[in-house]
Amino acid sequence: MNQPNLSAFIWSVADLLRGDYKQSDYGKVILPFTVLRRLDCLLEETKGAVLKTNQEMAAMGVNPEPFLLRESRQSFYNTSPLDMKKLMGDPDHIRDNLYSYIQAFSPAVRDIFDRFELHIQIERLHKAGLLYQVAEKFANTDLHPERVDNHQMGLVFEELIRKFAEISNETAGEHFTPREVIRLMVHLLFIEDDEVVGRPGIVRTIYDPTAGTGGMLSVAGDYIDEHNPGARLTMFGQELNPESYAICKADMLIKGQDISNITFGNTLSDDGHAHKKFDYMLSNPPFGVEWKKVEKEVRQEHEQLGYNGRFGPGLPRVSDGSMLFLLHLLSKMRPANEGGSRFGIVLNGSPLFTGGAGSGESEIRRYVLENDLLEAIIALPTDMFYNTGIATYVWIVSNRKPEHRRGQVQLIDASGMWQKMRKSLGSKRKEFSDEHIAEITRLFGSFAEAERDGKPVSRIFRNSDFGYRTITVERPLRDEQGRIVLGQKGKLKGKPQPDSSLRDTESVPLKEDVETYFQREVLPHVPDAWIDHDKTKVGYEIPFNRHFYVFQPPRPLEEIDAELMEVTDRIKAMLEGLRA
Repeated sequence: MNQPNLSAFIWSVADLLRGDYKQSDYGKVILPFTVLRRLDCLLEETKGAVLKTNQEMAAMGVNPEPFLLRESRQSFYNTSPLDMKKLMGDPDHIRDNLYSYIQAFSPAVRDIFDRFELHIQIERLHKAGLLYQVAEKFANTDLHPERVDNHQMGLVFEELIRKFAEISNETAGEHFTPREVIRLMVHLLFIEDDEVVGRPGIVRTIYDPTAGTGGMLSVAGDYIDEHNPGARLTMFGQELNPESYAICKADMLIKGQDISNITFGNTLSDDGHAHKKFDYMLSNPPFGVEWKKVEKEVRQEHEQLGYNGRFGPGLPRVSDGSMLFLLHLLSKMRPANEGGSRFGIVLNGSPLFTGGAGSGESEIRRYVLENDLLEAIIALPTDMFYNTGIATYVWIVSNRKPEHRRGQVQLIDASGMWQKMRKSLGSKRKEFSDEHIAEITRLFGSFAEAERDGKPVSRIFRNSDFGYRTITVERPLRDEQGRIVLGQKGKLKGKPQPDSSLRDTESVPLKEDVETYFQREVLPHVPDAWIDHDKTKVGYEIPFNRHFYVFQPPRPLEEIDAELMEVTDRIKAMLEGLRA
């Protein structure tokens, strides 16, 4: 059964729930039962061997867990003689038997169902007289990996979450990222690392602090499996939404990952992987979401730990916490002398330019650029995400830049590379084809300036090109007779006092000498001005669109006049017709 048909089949369970459940609550039943049936199918072949071994170990008084894991050939097991099919044989005791079956899973799996709060739904379905019918629907759904592989299963979960989010007016995009966007990020992440895709037996770690349902980790794992089956990619993540966390954990469990590496909670206030460093990282943090709820903890870490914590460079405004995730990932980078790290993060346009010199946002950009950590920024098309149509950008950050990239940043404008979807999904109307992903990856890999259809799509800049100094230009205060007022004490004694009403600021590119700029641009217009150097600030911004702007000359005036005359004549003719 293919993924769309499977999703539609599972969705048909909603027909049973209609009337007893609000639409927005369908997912609370369908998601955990889908996971339960998937795990049930995975254990089907080894069920007999597990039960036999469990009895033998119990008789010997030995801890059975390592033996049961070996027999199940999974990273989990179930010691109940029941399974979903057998549950159907006793309709009168379905509730008690289902509880018994779920409790017989290994502890990590029970935690998944606790996060789903499945016990609450079992009671609710039982009271509505629906528990047997719902369980039967799933018992008759074949989710064996020979019929539905792990990749398909991940797509099923995503499709279901998207549907539930849509009907309950939630933001589906908070839970997962479109697969083709992840594929692009993964290609960019690994393109310069021949070792990880070519050397058998190599072990690497990857981390997602906003893991959602685990899509980014899964796609990265699929990429490594395809390019180097002998490599091992150990996955780590953290997720705040209980249902997404439960699905991510189930997905990792099925793939044989250590699910203790997937932690629950708010990454910004409670780092689930404190003091850990990773080889690769991926993240799609929420756009434009305020961080007021965790402000106390974040500010405390910033003020007390400084650069020994995660938020040393600065704090963005409370209305948008996406740059906090950028700082969090920077803190998780393995030191360069231990192999270094590379990560990809999806951000909206705000982190490129919001905040003037000296602001938290500018200081974060300054830290990234002055430490030569930014490899590239790729502009994505609008309407690529399920919950927003705004412009988005992928930042590729690394502390192990190849020699030819050092001191430089590549900007790639991929906003025009897309194909229209056959059917819109929420705000998502556009998608990348495999050819688009290959083209963007090639542009990144070639690290050269390039054009497409006569317009620039790849440009290379020095890190310092994005820096500037904000200088404060003062002019003298004058009395009623127009005489300059001199200071009477302190450091201004005997010097002209500044007139705050005439004060102005100028932005000077970092690569230009301030005095040279001042004499050329300011003094010819205001000869009595001077610079207050104590107020000079350094800032950084990345005006992405400006670097790809192509001037389109206006049409000749004669052509515009001719068109206006033609329209005027048409209107006159219509009025004449009305009078007749």
